[in-house]
Amino acid sequence: MTDRTLLTAGDPAPDFTLTDQNGTTHTLSELRGTGVVLFFYPAAMTPGCTTEACDFRDSVAGFAEAGYRVFGISKDTVEKQLRFAERDSLDYPLLSDPELGTHIAYGAYGDKMNYGKVVQGVIRSTFVIGADGAIEHALYNIKATGHVARVKKLLGIGA
Repeated sequence: MTDRTLLTAGDPAPDFTLTDQNGTTHTLSELRGTGVVLFFYPAAMTPGCTTEACDFRDSVAGFAEAGYRVFGISKDTVEKQLRFAERDSLDYPLLSDPELGTHIAYGAYGDKMNYGKVVQGVIRSTFVIGADGAIEHALYNIKATGHVARVKKLLGIGA
């Protein structure tokens, strides 16, 4: 397996500028002053990713009340992100990173086990970024189901 850089609490969150499903550009450094929950998912409209994205959708208000904005990110095109958002009423930005630069910067792309074989791919991961731009929590190799509840618990956000 190849090495990848893993982020930990206290590390500065790598800056990025990416486009969402509506064609709006988002730059992480411009969000200073507010917390960010950034979750990387392998592919729009697949069962696990849909479960995770819908769980975040259902929890966006709670994250907002706690001072966090939610962003999903995948290697999917802007057009596919738009279809995903429309199909599942996802009302937060879904960022497109087809070149995988942001995935790699966060350690969310690399070698992983898939049915007993090592393959290259997206590693389902979530990062909680503080208002100061530092990583508060870095969660790698997470499961889609129950993950949002775990993030909410880490942040002390009620059900």
